[in-house]
Amino acid sequence: MSAGSYFDALSPHARVATAVLPFLVALLVRIVVGKNRVTRMLLTLGTVWFTANILVAPYSVHMQQDIINLRSLFW
Repeated sequence: MSAGSYFDALSPHARVATAVLPFLVALLVRIVVGKNRVTRMLLTLGTVWFTANILVAPYSVHMQQDIINLRSLFW
């Protein structure tokens, strides 16, 4: 089983959670602990993770099918 198939098996809500949750946790840690090197790094990694998930999502099989279905609504 490839790594992409694990992502395809997730529900849409779980996909959003895996993209957003690390960013929100990093933001919460920064608010609680304050501004320092570790929280800046966590926030940067959370942002990169979120961006990578948003850019890679259209390449999953389920998302490709959703995009095709969306096109059919407009044509």
